[in-house]
Amino acid sequence: MADKIPSWPKVTIRLYDDHNAEVKIAGRSHPVNHHDPRQAAIQLVSERAAQLGRAVKATAVESDGASWPLIIHPDGQVEAIEADSGRGRNGGQKPIWPIIVAMVVGCVLVIGTIVFVAVIKPNLHKKPTVTASPLLPSLPGPSVRSDEFSPGNVPPGFTTHAGWTVNIAAGTSPAIKPDGTEVAILTTDGKIAVFDANGKVLWQDQVPKDAESPVYTTIDGKLVVAIATQDTLFYWAGGGAEAKKVGLPDGAKVQFFGKSPLITLSGTGGAMVMSGGELKAVPNQPRLSTILLAEGDRALISQFKGPFFWSAPDKPLQTIVPQKPGGAIADKPQQVLSASPDYALAIWPTKDPEKVIPTVHSTASGKVVAVCQPSSSSDVQSWDWVPDPNRKMAAWGECLINLAKPRIVMLQDFHPLSITGTLIYGTMGSKMYAVTPGRPQHPLDPAPTRPWGIAGNHAIVVFDSVLYALNPAPR
Repeated sequence: MADKIPSWPKVTIRLYDDHNAEVKIAGRSHPVNHHDPRQAAIQLVSERAAQLGRAVKATAVESDGASWPLIIHPDGQVEAIEADSGRGRNGGQKPIWPIIVAMVVGCVLVIGTIVFVAVIKPNLHKKPTVTASPLLPSLPGPSVRSDEFSPGNVPPGFTTHAGWTVNIAAGTSPAIKPDGTEVAILTTDGKIAVFDANGKVLWQDQVPKDAESPVYTTIDGKLVVAIATQDTLFYWAGGGAEAKKVGLPDGAKVQFFGKSPLITLSGTGGAMVMSGGELKAVPNQPRLSTILLAEGDRALISQFKGPFFWSAPDKPLQTIVPQKPGGAIADKPQQVLSASPDYALAIWPTKDPEKVIPTVHSTASGKVVAVCQPSSSSDVQSWDWVPDPNRKMAAWGECLINLAKPRIVMLQDFHPLSITGTLIYGTMGSKMYAVTPGRPQHPLDPAPTRPWGIAGNHAIVVFDSVLYALNPAPR
């Protein structure tokens, strides 16, 4: 039978340990993290076989290097292919893969029959009942009270009076929902707590000791609040619903540079995205490219001089060619530097070899969003990109951008730090300034504590592991 099965696609299943494996199908890598990696890997291959409408050949490689040629059918059945010598590469031992899968398939059939007879059949004519998602248990709330903030550190437009304050875990930072209606923190007693803009606790949950600061992000099309630990991604949809948990591969890191979490894999250069409540490998990564961020179930990728690519599981690779700005002398950027939600930054060569054109591009179309004045290439390389989460303005080093117009203002020697409301905070020399593009800059002396954002009408600042929700100044 093996002779009648085509050799394409080439399939390799490589087992690393008790929880991790890798499946390669026609050169595309699919990392597997599962309590039974053999079963999960075979399920993945059988799904591909079902798409082809036939069985496929595969090579299974154990963690000790022993390998087995297999046939995997669309229904999940597995057969071992006998080698010419009658002995496999493991010294003649009987392969464990078909035994395990046969047992799993057999158990599923038996259990399925029992479940149907004992459970499903008696209930076929019963009316369905609606069940709610499990809710979080009630937990003791953190201490929340009003307080006064240091007069010398109040950001412009706000008072020393904090409508509410709460202690947060040392070394962590708050997250503010994009619409300003919620604030999420890690408490000093090992919980995540979410407040409304006026300091009322909306819900809480216990979190592991190694939990990182909370982040508002998008998973499967829904805005959630998430935290990452060394081995798990937790996320909550809100409303008191329990967390969903996704195990991370060994050594993986979660970054939130984009609208959604991107899971980068240690040592492989690959990455994974969330799709349908589980991790899926970012496919079709072009050679000599870098995965920049995630948006939903797709990842933004770029080569050094472009173009950009959008890659998503089970979808063809989408290529985005950046538009050439006026004054550029080449059809490709000199370098793509970085990206954030909706925008990618590139520098383009000019007739002057010492200068480049810093350009902001749309990651959806590649079109030019904003063009900064030609500047020294070495200077631009050191510029920080600070975008407004609401996409109204941004600062790219000395280039201040009104994204609504769009319009740019150059401010020599300006180093942006953060954006809150309509103010861009940054430094010129040793002094801090608050700037709105197109308006005079305001020196801040003494330098205030910069807000993390605005919740309701409160500026959210943190000092000495205490969150202060400062009231607005009278107008």
